[in-house]
Amino acid sequence: MLTTLRNAFKIKEIRQKIFFTFLMLVVVRLGCQIPVPGVLTEQFTNWFNNKMKDVGAGSGFLAAITGGSFENMSILALNITPYITSSILMQLLTIAIPKLEEMQKEGEEGRKKIASITRYVTVGLSLIESTAMAVSFKNGNLLQEGTVLNMITVIVTLTAGSAFLMWVGEQITEHGVGNGISIVLVINIISRIPADMATLFERFVFSQKNTAVAIVAAVIIIAIIAGIVVLVIILSDGIRKIPVQYAKKVQGRKMVGGNSSAIPLKINTAGVIPVIFASSLLQLPGIIVGFFDVQVSSKFWAGVLNTFNSTRWLNPQEPVYSIGLVIYILLVIFFAYFYTSITFNPMEVAENMKKSGGFIPGIRPGKPTSDYLSQVLKYIIFIGATGLTIICIIPYLFNGWLGASVSFGGTSLIIIVSVILETIKQIESQMVVRNYKGFLND
Repeated sequence: MLTTLRNAFKIKEIRQKIFFTFLMLVVVRLGCQIPVPGVLTEQFTNWFNNKMKDVGAGSGFLAAITGGSFENMSILALNITPYITSSILMQLLTIAIPKLEEMQKEGEEGRKKIASITRYVTVGLSLIESTAMAVSFKNGNLLQEGTVLNMITVIVTLTAGSAFLMWVGEQITEHGVGNGISIVLVINIISRIPADMATLFERFVFSQKNTAVAIVAAVIIIAIIAGIVVLVIILSDGIRKIPVQYAKKVQGRKMVGGNSSAIPLKINTAGVIPVIFASSLLQLPGIIVGFFDVQVSSKFWAGVLNTFNSTRWLNPQEPVYSIGLVIYILLVIFFAYFYTSITFNPMEVAENMKKSGGFIPGIRPGKPTSDYLSQVLKYIIFIGATGLTIICIIPYLFNGWLGASVSFGGTSLIIIVSVILETIKQIESQMVVRNYKGFLND
């Protein structure tokens, strides 16, 4: 990876793209520090943290994916969460709505149309969320003035901030190193890691009076984090290759075909989507309870269903709350199977292979091939979901069992490592393309 970056900086075009990406990220981090006009920022931060603490829902999720801009109520408070939501929504609707499915099959032109619709949906979601927040601020006396003009200012500022970040992500994709939205999300998560690492070391290393114990604790923390990163890399790059043989055909006087290929099935077929779906679904009750006054029983279930920054899961003093962890694991496995089923169609793959004269050695074309792919996929999905679950559970050992408070978790590490690996691959491909063009020019 370091060799790739070093070689990339030697190429002027790629060096400019990296520099452009860096400048855009600086703009994003500066925007996360500018408060929304008309909002009592300190009062909001205290109110929000107290509300989340009352129900055990913590602000770890929002702090991680927004880089702290939400809890500080900056102009980029909504960050890219509306875009992520709209992208997932459009991805699901593409499967359900035939017209959208046709657009996707139209190639580049169809993808541009879907991207345009996604932008409009993002702005619409931002407008709805910012309006709800403005009303909540007024009811909670968190506005400098409870006037309609002040509320409109808050709504426009938050909506514009989300749209601006969406534009920044697209600019990074077009003029930078690529993966714009993902890179913005990663820089937000990374911005929270130093504080979390300081919390871990303060809790387990610096507080130790015995130097030997402190050193052992530091080594264990680093080893666990390194182990999670290695496991994420294995899940991201691991594939199962299904061999495919193509029959020979007679064209004119020549025999063509007869070559072999493979269908690469990723071990982590659904990526980080199952974790995001499961976490968001479980986190929703806690956020609702935090913003509205509810009964104690509801607060209890909000604590059970809390995912991010949980200090109750795997807590020996409150074992009943670990019921939520069991629900969380089941949801991750469910969404892993569900998301893969709507993004990978074994029957369609089998039909395409049959039309092109391809077959899996030892398996008859058509339905037997489809059944074989489905069976293999079931095992692969289970392995990927198990790996995701292990990665996501480890941080809860710090929060619940060991009593440390960290906002980044397994989801954050999966996103960081996956995006970095993908970005490095894109830089490498740009270098290959450039060298290929140079070879042609010579």
